[in-house]
Amino acid sequence: MIVGAGMAGAKGAEALRALGFDGRIALLGDEPHRPYERPPLSKDYLLGKSGFDAAYVHEEGWYAENRVDLQLGVSVQRIDRALRQVELSDGNRIDFDKLLLATGAHPRSLPVPGADAEGVLHLRNVEDSDRIKRTLARVERLVVVGAGWIGLEVTAAARTAGVAVTVVETAELPLLRVLGPEVAQVFADLHRAHGVEFRFGTAVDEIRTAGGRTTGVRLTDGTELPADAVLVAIGVDPEVSLAAQSGLRVQNGVLVDASLRTPDPNIVAAGDVANAFNPLLGKQIRVEHWANALNQPATAAAAMLGRDAEYSELPYFFTDQYDPDAGGIGMEYLGHVDPGGYDRVVFRGDVAAREFIAFWLDGGRVLAGMNVNVWDVQDQLKTLITSGTAVDPDALADPSTPLNDLIAR
Repeated sequence: MIVGAGMAGAKGAEALRALGFDGRIALLGDEPHRPYERPPLSKDYLLGKSGFDAAYVHEEGWYAENRVDLQLGVSVQRIDRALRQVELSDGNRIDFDKLLLATGAHPRSLPVPGADAEGVLHLRNVEDSDRIKRTLARVERLVVVGAGWIGLEVTAAARTAGVAVTVVETAELPLLRVLGPEVAQVFADLHRAHGVEFRFGTAVDEIRTAGGRTTGVRLTDGTELPADAVLVAIGVDPEVSLAAQSGLRVQNGVLVDASLRTPDPNIVAAGDVANAFNPLLGKQIRVEHWANALNQPATAAAAMLGRDAEYSELPYFFTDQYDPDAGGIGMEYLGHVDPGGYDRVVFRGDVAAREFIAFWLDGGRVLAGMNVNVWDVQDQLKTLITSGTAVDPDALADPSTPLNDLIAR
């Protein structure tokens, strides 16, 4: 049984069949749509560059052809670990031998007056993306609360649609916790170049309304910002309610080992909800990105079948903001750096032109790399990071020194 019919759940079913499992697979999801990928919701689908059909994980007939019992619009209320059953919202129970939790995450709400007004937006599912798309077509002013990946991607879509955008962020720069000040500044400059106004070091105190509709926001510093709509993008929380109710270990997600097993030998977890031990990094880590939903389920499926398995991929994510051919950014990031967990950032290339690679180092070791409008370097970055050896920062910064030469040293 797989609870959660997003990308991780669909890939879990695919992996079970690929590994030769011939028994019954039940895939339960609370949305009405068959499993789909979420990145297009803030990228190409939101921008109107692709239809929703392009986001589906599998063709419509794949589930029947592979004997996957896909049940949509189904809410799982409880896991009974003793009886190995799940209880549905209609009271029915379904038995399982092995269970994959792929319940994902949900957006955080803004705990201020007016947060439930018409015109306050969140982004998690396709209906949310459609609502944002319709909103951008009719409004003139948008306030985005939160300068993380989702907030900035929707900001880029809004500016592309001609909407005036102000981004409110408690930190001093966008993406500061993830990237550190050196690289976060690149994204601040990018959005300012496209007409975005930032309000850093403050937060929303109240969403102003009239007749139940959003008219603006008041910030904690007293500033009043007019707005026809407000996007709340202050992060997500892992959907751990089922795991917690059943007594599984929960701490910033469902705690699992490197094989994605929980302490219950019959239950595994994958995707946004899994806080997994990563052998390469030597610690527990939960990553809210597409690559985990794509790759972790193969390990989870192997564990469900009693096979030796270990998930040891480096965290990976990507973003597209504005058209790269018109001063925008296409970017990939590989590795992991805790806030303040590095001692130097080295740039290779032209930062002003937004064509560069950034490396985060600690004691000469490369912890992470980000390629911006530079492509086909992921294999070299992975080898640099996983080698664990110190590199010469000057050679790392020198575009005339091939990355492969640094690896060979």
